Amino acid sequence: MHHKKSFSQKLVRFWKKLGPGLVTGASDDDPSGIATYSQAGAAYGLSTLWTSIVAFPLMAIIQQMCARIGIVTSQGLTGTLKKHYPKPVLYLMLLFSFPAIVLNIGADIAGMGAVGNLLFPAVDATYFSVFFTLLLLGLIIYLPYQRIAAVLKYMCIVMLVYFVVPFLCKQDVGEILKATFIPEIRFDKDFIAILVGILGTTISPYLFFWQASVEVEEMKHKKKHLIVDKKLVHAINKDVDTGMTFSGFVMYFIILTTGSVLFKEGIHQIDTVEQAASALKPLAGNLAYLLFSIGVIGTGLIAIPVLSGSISYIITETFGWEEGLDKKFHEAKAFYVIIALSLLLGLSLNYVGISPIKALIYTAILYGVTAPVLIAIILHISNNKEIMGENVNTRTENMLGFVALAIMAASAGILLYLQFAS
Repeated sequence: MHHKKSFSQKLVRFWKKLGPGLVTGASDDDPSGIATYSQAGAAYGLSTLWTSIVAFPLMAIIQQMCARIGIVTSQGLTGTLKKHYPKPVLYLMLLFSFPAIVLNIGADIAGMGAVGNLLFPAVDATYFSVFFTLLLLGLIIYLPYQRIAAVLKYMCIVMLVYFVVPFLCKQDVGEILKATFIPEIRFDKDFIAILVGILGTTISPYLFFWQASVEVEEMKHKKKHLIVDKKLVHAINKDVDTGMTFSGFVMYFIILTTGSVLFKEGIHQIDTVEQAASALKPLAGNLAYLLFSIGVIGTGLIAIPVLSGSISYIITETFGWEEGLDKKFHEAKAFYVIIALSLLLGLSLNYVGISPIKALIYTAILYGVTAPVLIAIILHISNNKEIMGENVNTRTENMLGFVALAIMAASAGILLYLQFAS
């Protein structure tokens, strides 16, 4: 019977094969994302559960394109843009991406600090924020890429806590199934705003840059030069799909938790992750509260290196500086200095009076505006034979890509209208 692999061996093999896709997926559910999903659940119950199913193919297809651009061109998205597209396109991306990502980092650091303070009330939230910032900075600079990748991968296990939380209280399965598979859309301003917010936080531009750049890093670490063939593309697509499935489930279970616990108890206004965690405590018990809080800190520790890494890849590739998490600090000073600056700028937002809630709203608007433009560019690159050779998009990939583009463009229009019409 020795030829029959045991389940645990298969699981270990599967785990070893997982690469950047898993980390990208997990970082998509960062503390600010969790705040958005919690707002949706608290305000509208289970009405937005279906969005996780709709968002999945759109997220996955765009990330697959980004990963393929990385492995085919051996450079990140910014490098490809710089080489094949007009300079203004590149600088516009930089102009929008930088503030959006810094605001996102700020909101995440504040969220982690606030949740740290909930778990240990004797310690002020700002001390936790500073502690997490310095911890991350130390790890990113000190650890080589392979170790960072491994640490982030294991951190993803923390996210499994969200799969437990909803089952700590009684659920109506029929109601859940209905909300999952029958979309409900209400044509009121707040509901549409929440839908747009959910899309904006799941299909985030920083993930596009990160995915392409980090695939290049992965390629460097495979000792022999890999041939980009169907088999490699298939393996990378599988990795991306796994990460995005994971991300979609986490999003689903957070909406389920807040929608079935907070909404039912009449708590409809949640602005921050710590509010969501505190509200769960009396209703779903200490364990739910504890797991939810640990999840927030875990996701922050995964997402912030991804956010700061993507901003650094964007800037260093734009100016042609040495880059890469596999390099030591003295080999790529600019790369690490940008990471440090983005973390410190994010941390400082809490002191200059930009509240995490405001930071979230601004981030959503900036992401919302840049996402459609970026998706259009990614589609263009992915269909460009000069750049991609044989690895251009298939018809199905283009179809899904254009659906993602249309939905994100419509969301951006609605978002801007809601923001400036009110």
